[in-house]
Amino acid sequence: QVQLVESGGGLVQAGASLRLSCAAPGRTLGNYRMGWFRQAPGKEREFVASIRWSGGSTVYADSVKGRFTISRDNGKNTMYLEMNNLKPEDTAIYLCALQQVTSSTYNVWGRGTQVTVSS
Repeated sequence: QVQLVESGGGLVQAGASLRLSCAAPGRTLGNYRMGWFRQAPGKEREFVASIRWSGGSTVYADSVKGRFTISRDNGKNTMYLEMNNLKPEDTAIYLCALQQVTSSTYNVWGRGTQVTVSS
């Protein structure tokens, strides 16, 4: 059973940067795509960014384009989200997710890491 573990969240001021990590220990032969999502209090979970495990093609939500960068290290089975110029509206729990090749959607989720941006 693949488990995802996020880290790197914290409390920062507007304009600061944070780097989130998502470790996927164990076998990764079945990885197809990994993504970051976020959920703010009282709001629905929203897509942030995704990356193909093979090839590395990326997709971003319009709200984070130009500020966030998603990447992965296949050797370490780890995905990253570099977040720059953070805004108070970026405050949320950030979750990483994995879509395996046997699934049509993200089927493995982490528990999330809190990111809080003060104005």
